[in-house]
Amino acid sequence: MSSSPAPQSSPAFSLAGRHALVTGGASGIGEATVKELVRAGAFVTIADINHTAAKSLAQSIGSSQAVHLDVTDTQSIAAAVAQLTRLDILVNNAGIGHVGSIEQTEPDDFDRLLNVNVRAVYLVTRAFLPLLFAAGADNKPVGTIVNIASVAGIIGIKQRFAYCTTKGALVNMTRQLAVDYPKTLRVNAICPGTVETPFVEGYLDKFHKENKEEVRAELRARQPIGRLGRPDEIASMVRYLASSEAAFINGSVFTIDGGWTAA
Repeated sequence: MSSSPAPQSSPAFSLAGRHALVTGGASGIGEATVKELVRAGAFVTIADINHTAAKSLAQSIGSSQAVHLDVTDTQSIAAAVAQLTRLDILVNNAGIGHVGSIEQTEPDDFDRLLNVNVRAVYLVTRAFLPLLFAAGADNKPVGTIVNIASVAGIIGIKQRFAYCTTKGALVNMTRQLAVDYPKTLRVNAICPGTVETPFVEGYLDKFHKENKEEVRAELRARQPIGRLGRPDEIASMVRYLASSEAAFINGSVFTIDGGWTAA
């Protein structure tokens, strides 16, 4: 007697046939996320203000397209929305940082961080909502949003007044959206610790040019694991949260910080 072949299971955390968009997708955590979602089978729109870098990345990995996007500009956002006919996964990754206490944070600095880290996420998410709502039609997985926040959004960090404020707002924006749309969207946030990215290198160059390696060692030491995170480690969590295996996860906040917030 011949036995029937065992049914083939799909790869874990597969995103085959799904369409994603990653803001700030041309570098750092965004770039790693784009690559991971493509590996998972998704078609990815790389949305970045640096269109040249986004196009170069798209050409190198396939199954993707580059779209110029200034997340702070409503016309730029509308133009990006007009280029898409489908969106299942939105990753709000674009963001900026600032160093300084409240006394050292000028109103212009504060407004700039609010504009990019909070208002822009509101603008982008609101603009893409119709496509995300449509994703859940015909018994398909509902539209998914993954917000890249920070441990700075859940604990206080010295000399990060504006950054902590804006990332805290993003954490609670995540929870609020999940409460308003519990059956039509899944919205979760990832709070990385310090990750080895151009973002961190830019911070070191700007604020610690004279003692860069000393400060780099301090950044490693404040995470009990003793090293900086890697962009691909954050990207793996994005992939999981976007997948069907995470269908029961909504309004949650995940730290990936080498034990920083546990210590």
